[in-house]
Amino acid sequence: MSSLPVDEARDFLARHPAIDSIDLLLSDLNGVLRGKRIPRENLEKAYVNGINLPGSVFALDITGNTIEETGLGLDIGDCDQVCRPIPGTLMPTPWLRDGHQGQLLMAMRNEHDGPFFADPRNVLAQQVQRLEAMGFTAVVALELEFYIVDRTRDDLGRVQPPRSPETGERATTSQVYSISELDEYAGFLGDIQAAAAIQNLPLDTALKECAPGQFEINLVHGCDVLKACDSAVLLKRLIKGIAVNHGFEATFMAKPYDAEAGNGMHVHMSLLDAHGRNVFAAADENPLGTEMLRHAIGGLLRLMPESVALMAPNLNSFRRFQPGLYVPMAPTWGFDNRSVALRIPSGPNAARRIEHRVGGADANPYLLLATLLASVIHGIANRISPEEIVTGNAYEQFDPVLTNSWSRALELLERSEVLNEALGQDFLKVFLANRRAERASAMQVVSRLEYDWYLRHV
Repeated sequence: MSSLPVDEARDFLARHPAIDSIDLLLSDLNGVLRGKRIPRENLEKAYVNGINLPGSVFALDITGNTIEETGLGLDIGDCDQVCRPIPGTLMPTPWLRDGHQGQLLMAMRNEHDGPFFADPRNVLAQQVQRLEAMGFTAVVALELEFYIVDRTRDDLGRVQPPRSPETGERATTSQVYSISELDEYAGFLGDIQAAAAIQNLPLDTALKECAPGQFEINLVHGCDVLKACDSAVLLKRLIKGIAVNHGFEATFMAKPYDAEAGNGMHVHMSLLDAHGRNVFAAADENPLGTEMLRHAIGGLLRLMPESVALMAPNLNSFRRFQPGLYVPMAPTWGFDNRSVALRIPSGPNAARRIEHRVGGADANPYLLLATLLASVIHGIANRISPEEIVTGNAYEQFDPVLTNSWSRALELLERSEVLNEALGQDFLKVFLANRRAERASAMQVVSRLEYDWYLRHV
């Protein structure tokens, strides 16, 4: 990969004379943005030469500690790799420092200037290339759920809904699809829309979700999967930044409240052929789509149990997998049915697609999409047919099959021949070592619940 033309940088600096520094960002295994902040006079140099960051960026757990078991730390001298700009991601960050800050996404390269194997974006790019070799282009749209919470914890140290900017009261009911609650937070949501417009992020709709302080923002569908995930990563940063400016916090944590629904990241997906035709749309307008759609579903269902660790990457992720909280816990599919894992939405035949409903909002978007594309490719290549379509409430008809055990999820991923081959054994070695080390650390912590239940009673 040759150095990128510096025209993009020069044009940006000319259009934004007030910006005096730029954040150079990488998305790690957890989707946490890490990198460097440079002065504006160094931006052109970053385009020409790239910047150096250690490969151990992808060995970091959620706390930012290097997991040496990944082999990316001191075993190789914690050596640097070159990171290069991703075209089209240089943009202002209007919520920071009164508009004096910009940002730019980077991708890590190896010593041969090829894609560094542990960079999640590069893992996704490999799946995009595999799909293109089959003659297909994926069209995707991501839906992100999140909570806004008070920056002050309650008397027990737990998170709580923020006070309404309009009434000063805390929400206590779900109020799903409530327009009045959208009105109460119109300033916050409006600032998100305005900042997204400045950054050219393709926002679609915003809606009130099914718990106090929970919202969903959707991105417009597009045929560039990498760009779609870039937008999702940047949107999460934007939402968190705007929330701070409004006096509260935004979280994409999978399950911040005990008794409320968690945060999901639903993915809508269809495939186009070389002529731009949706290969999921049946010529006879059958709402269940084409044979190829069903093979894609077959692959997604087949690999779903061994994909859970990538869709639920941390301890809290598994709190979300509970009955009655709108999270599929079995590999199921159906038409216009929100109780299944894979939903075929109703609507125009030309827009026939699959909605994947299992992933958490805490998942790394690049790794989630890489997993879904690998599953679709597997299903189509092997002509896998799904089980019978589900009608009615899938939660009542099927026992939970998808594991809610972090350790079991990692075991299933490790044993998956298909995902090892598709995502790369070297990458999965790093991912598994990282996740197991974080789990080991989590298991060392004694929770308040354990004191309440066991201290005096056993």
